[in-house]
Amino acid sequence: MSENTTNTPMSTNELTARLQKAENIRARDGVVWKDNFDRTHTIIAARDLADGTPVKLAGRITALRWLGKLMFGRIYDIDGEIQFSMSREELGEENYKFMKANVDLGDFVGITGELYHTTAGELTVRVSQYDILSKALRPLPEKFHGLTDMETRYRQRYLDIIANEDTRRTMKMRFRMLRLIREYLNNNGFTEVETPIMQVVASGAAARPFITHHNALDADFYLRIAPELFLKQTIAAGFDRVYELGKNFRNEGMDAMHLQEFTMLEWYAAYWDYHRNIDFSWTMIQKLLMELRGTLQIEYQGTKLDFSKYEEIDYTARMNELLGVDILEFKDTDALKSQLVAAGMFPADELEPLKSVPSIVDYVFKRKIRDQIVQPAIVHNYPAYLIPLARRNDADNRRIDIFQLIVCGAELIKAYSELVDPIVQRAAFEEQAANKAAGDDEAFDLDEDFLRAMEHGMPPISGLGLGIDRFFSIVADQPTLRDVILFPIMK
Repeated sequence: MSENTTNTPMSTNELTARLQKAENIRARDGVVWKDNFDRTHTIIAARDLADGTPVKLAGRITALRWLGKLMFGRIYDIDGEIQFSMSREELGEENYKFMKANVDLGDFVGITGELYHTTAGELTVRVSQYDILSKALRPLPEKFHGLTDMETRYRQRYLDIIANEDTRRTMKMRFRMLRLIREYLNNNGFTEVETPIMQVVASGAAARPFITHHNALDADFYLRIAPELFLKQTIAAGFDRVYELGKNFRNEGMDAMHLQEFTMLEWYAAYWDYHRNIDFSWTMIQKLLMELRGTLQIEYQGTKLDFSKYEEIDYTARMNELLGVDILEFKDTDALKSQLVAAGMFPADELEPLKSVPSIVDYVFKRKIRDQIVQPAIVHNYPAYLIPLARRNDADNRRIDIFQLIVCGAELIKAYSELVDPIVQRAAFEEQAANKAAGDDEAFDLDEDFLRAMEHGMPPISGLGLGIDRFFSIVADQPTLRDVILFPIMK
């Protein structure tokens, strides 16, 4: 059987054989798929026990080897495997033969016995009694210990986790990272809150939304592209520091570093500015790396990265140097496109889909500057027209108080001092509406409910967004986001 046979129908003989074994188990036990097993230890806990300790363990069978009157097998759970042995003498002739005739790889069993080490030095359970807990009607792939077919790995992640230690380790590391993030924020005075997934207005980020219809209300809603506007309203309500760790949805292109459904961490802190957020988030990232990798110098897909420091890059200064003009003065979309084409930076057809100055400037930065940033870099000092929710700089209102953390050409963090001036916010929303009318599908919608909350008054705020999947792909040294998501979207 090839390793991707799980995508094709089983043979009739194979299914018939397993169904017959299930009926044999039912005839003996009364029930094939049992309701419980009273185990005394997990597999990993049993590994710390002394020889002779009685145990009751449970797991999926991943190996069986019959040697006449003696057999060896292995059972698996998410934290590892352990060997067990059975002898005809200890189990009795009937139980031994029943096990051999009716149990297959993939079945779940409970085993009762005591620990010992074999002459080869391997920890083993000497089984005195077994219970067949669940019959697998589909077999594990023949070469499941080396399962490499990517279609099978992504579509049937449970097989990938059983088969591949690297996948198992990656997923466990991801969930540990989420726990560590929550601990860090909770220990620093943050409250975890929940905001709506379905929203009336698509706002909080420059992105194309998914649209869904609410039958009871007979109205269209957007799946959230960001929780930002609701999280800021919780600050207005009096919460001092809040965060949400959850799903966002953006109806855009799919590649190694972009998926339409992804996990985002956002937090907001009253009375902070973005400088506080730089220090706080950088400390968190270094703590996570030390906990998960044990070092600040890691390797990602062959590139050595040093998280003991970061480079500072002035966005406006670097773009001015690249283009030879002051990008803060850009207002005319067509004139900007003509300038880029005349300078030989982009062909006209590549720029044609871009319908606003912000979308063009962002495109130039991503293609000509961001893609070349490899080592950790804090990029700051952006034009105000790029992010309508960010606070204008007091010295120059054409700029905003913002930073991004960029690594290997990917944006990991975006954070800024929040705009809490309702007059400036309304003007920024209206500018976005004009961009949307001109054809910019990623422009923000105007949100009157949010403006009303701001008009009731908000304290100084700084917020931050961290893309969990993208960040973790670097931490875990995985080439694509699908490799760090438990169940990635598949066509």
